[in-house]
Order: sequence, then structure tokens, then C-alpha cells
Amino acid sequence: MTRAVVAGRPALRFAPSPNGALHLGHALSALIGFEMSRRLGGRFLVRVEDIDQVRCPRHLAEAALTDLGWLGIAWEEPVRYQSAHFADYAEAIHRLEAMGFLYPCFATRAEIAAAARTAETDPDGAPLYPGIWRHASARRIAAHKSRGEPFALRLDMARALDAVRSRSTDPLFFTALDADLHARSVLADPARWGDVVLVRKDTPTSYHLSVVVDDARQGITHVTRGLDLLAATDLHRLLQVLLDLPAPLYHHHRLLTDDTGRKLAKSAGDTSLDRLRAQGWSPGDVRRHIGLA
Repeated sequence: MTRAVVAGRPALRFAPSPNGALHLGHALSALIGFEMSRRLGGRFLVRVEDIDQVRCPRHLAEAALTDLGWLGIAWEEPVRYQSAHFADYAEAIHRLEAMGFLYPCFATRAEIAAAARTAETDPDGAPLYPGIWRHASARRIAAHKSRGEPFALRLDMARALDAVRSRSTDPLFFTALDADLHARSVLADPARWGDVVLVRKDTPTSYHLSVVVDDARQGITHVTRGLDLLAATDLHRLLQVLLDLPAPLYHHHRLLTDDTGRKLAKSAGDTSLDRLRAQGWSPGDVRRHIGLA
């Protein structure tokens, strides 16, 4: 393995989604990124991933920033709120549509599950999309749009991969870093995501699209995030190629789990940092508990 080298000053980020209070798993991720930025002499940014404005109210975003400050993390201002940058995502969507990589899908989750021919799932555990609307006629699509039916925009994975292969015969790779910043090339396999949703029915973008656009807009050179997002890197690398965006280096760190081996999660109500603080925990206690002291 070789030590990764990046031209210019490194830039790292922590990007929480404020749909609940931050917990110890978030502390681990934020502190790993912050400490890596200091080791590299780089910049550290915070991005609030609040594209879902119903589930991500501003007060939870502000609480997350309070938690990060309490941990001793400092970041460059201003904080980037995704909800203020829908125009950036719309521009990327327009480019992908113009290249013929997106198509509308009116199918419901129940219809997708019923049409799926196998038990195969994508890396998130959802049924692999069976292509219900992939080859729908313009007339059929127009008819559904005229009735005001909601639709998502999906990536035509086969067409996108063909386009990438036409540009280069080299396989699609991303660069992974270990904790000592040693680099290795990892073969990306975006096909396992199938025709993934890039614009949701209820939101004018998606996590996968917005994170790729934001990393490029903010000049992120190193992405530190949990192992649960390793598979997403395959898809993100594909989008970077399609949109002619730079590729960061990626470090996927260990996850914190409970006694049963389940990953800590906001949705499960795992103990929040603000509750630990109220119980008398110090930032040093947090670091020791998560193995960073």
C-alpha cells in the first residue's frame, strides 16, 4: 500500500442528518474526521444533510452543532445546509436527464415488491428494482404526469455503465484509506444498486445525488464515514464519473454497536449526546467510551 497524496490543502467534513439527536456513533465519526483533518493540516467542514425538511427541523440541526462544539470540534463557517442548495442538485439532475440517464418511475413500494422476480436486494436491503418503468413510452409517462401522480427519477444503471465503459476500458475504482492513511484501490460495483432513485417522490433530490454534488462543491478531498456506507461509495464513484466531478479519498471507519451487535441508530432511540451531557459525562468520557482516548 502507498501513502495517499492530495494536491492542495486537504478538506474533510462531517455531515449529519438532523432527523434525531446525535449519539455516540456520531461522536465517533465526527471525531475521526476532525482528528484526521488535524493530522493532514487540512480544513474541517460541517454540512447539515436536511433535504427532508419534514423530518429534519432546524432545531435538531442547531442541537447537533451544540453537541459538536461540546466535543471540542471546530469547523469552518459557514455551515452548509443542503436545504439551501436545491438549485445545485437540480443542475446535476438536468445534466443527467440531458444525457439520457434518468427516467420517471411512478411505481409504489408495494408494486415494486410484487414485481420483483427474485429475493435479490440492493445494499440497503430493499428489493432490487425490477425495471417496471424503465422502458415506458412517452405517451404512458405523459398520461400519468397529466393526472398529477408523484414520481421518482431513477438512474438507468445499464445505460450509465455503458457510458462509463465507452470512455475508458479501465474498471471503475475508488481509493480507500486505512487509519494510517495508506491507500489502496477498490473495485467499485455500482450495478448492485440497480436503477437507484436519484430524485425522490417527496424530495427534489436524494442522499446519493446531493452528497456527491456537495462534496465537489465544497472541495472535499477526504471522506470519513462509517462502514455502513461503504457500498454507497460504488454508486457515488459512478455519479462522479457521469457528472465529471473529482473523486475524494475514502476512509470507512468501524461502527459502534450495542450488546447485541446492532449498530447504534437515532431511529432506535440510542442514548443521545445531550442526555449523556445532562448525566454528567464529559467530552473525555465520550472519547474513552468510544475508544479514542
